[in-house]
Amino acid sequence: MLNGEATVIERAVLVGLNADGFSKEETATEATLDELEALLETAGGVCTAKVLQNRHAPDPHSFVGEGKVEEIRRLLETTEAGMVVFDNDLTPSQNRALEKLTGVKVLDRSALILDIFAQRARTKEGRLQVELAQYKYLLPRLAGMWTHLERQEGAMGSRGPGETQLETDRRLIRRRITRLEAELKEVRQVRAVQRERRRKNAVPVVALVGYTNAGKSTLLNCLTGAGIPANDRLFDTLDTTTRRLRVSDNLEVLLSDTVGFIAKLPHHLVEAFKATLEELEYADLLIHVIDAADPERDDHIAVVERLIAQLAAPGTPVISLYNKADLADPDLLPRGDNLLPMSARTGEGREALLALIEENLSRGLHTVRLLLPYSAAGQLDTLHTQASVRSVDYGADGIAVEAVVDAALYGRLRPYVQEG
Repeated sequence: MLNGEATVIERAVLVGLNADGFSKEETATEATLDELEALLETAGGVCTAKVLQNRHAPDPHSFVGEGKVEEIRRLLETTEAGMVVFDNDLTPSQNRALEKLTGVKVLDRSALILDIFAQRARTKEGRLQVELAQYKYLLPRLAGMWTHLERQEGAMGSRGPGETQLETDRRLIRRRITRLEAELKEVRQVRAVQRERRRKNAVPVVALVGYTNAGKSTLLNCLTGAGIPANDRLFDTLDTTTRRLRVSDNLEVLLSDTVGFIAKLPHHLVEAFKATLEELEYADLLIHVIDAADPERDDHIAVVERLIAQLAAPGTPVISLYNKADLADPDLLPRGDNLLPMSARTGEGREALLALIEENLSRGLHTVRLLLPYSAAGQLDTLHTQASVRSVDYGADGIAVEAVVDAALYGRLRPYVQEG
């Protein structure tokens, strides 16, 4: 459904470049081309052929070299494809050159992911984030959209309406970017107020993170009965979903699903989605959902761990949950502290996960019964802001309180603790 045309199934040739000096994030491989094909299918397209080119360095003009471009052009004709999608990011000038040389629309990986995000965003916040990322991607590429107004360099009239319109469009887009950033700043402020309210109510936040299609939505449904659609396609869930989860009689948390990560996720997308991804920074616990049966599992784990290191607060505990364990070889499933195999689809391992969540969140916490004399009634405000208060009862002897407190507060209130 590229460009929002639900009835059009676009046929595309996929191309990737592996060049000397490319980092792992920049290079294309057979595995990343397979992932690009899955992304294309998510967007509503179909792959007709794949081309993986090895070069000493990318061609500054056509990226893969004009000989390879001619091969791609022949593939377009024989497979009746009308588009080329590159697994690498292209410069605006390379994109324009490739469209001229092939005679068809050319997208790079970032443009394809943006198209998917535009389809998947449902909430106002999600749509704002996608629009911001799209405009930031579009701004440096505007010049190529005005080729129909090109003039011979230096000739009379070469600095006419085309250039004026181009500059007008640039100003309009910059203005729109500024407005979108302001709106997203307001969203982040609202989130900050919500987080402060949660902190005062002492409701811990558990965030689900993972590579796209690892099964986070299925897990959210398994744990909370949220009823979130969970389809076998990349970026099926884009907007953050939060649900309350009763972990045990003593613990309730907010469980938050976040957008899935992916290798070579464009930087401007990460920036645009900071309003959503900053949930990771304030989470009390992260659950890294891993597709245990994925042959690229280790590479995907590394991608997510790098992003967790960038986005989460240092020292935040992480449970590594090997989902889809029912589809994996049991001998290849790791065991250890905060490592757990599970099947969110069947529910096997659910109770073990709940116990592990409680274990992580209850470290250093004490469930206590206090009797505060009325002369120490001010401590009740402290408890409401720094602890989880379960009950308050005003009696003749004082204020009876049941609460869950951390070690520091427990030490300060130790004289009021009722044993037994």
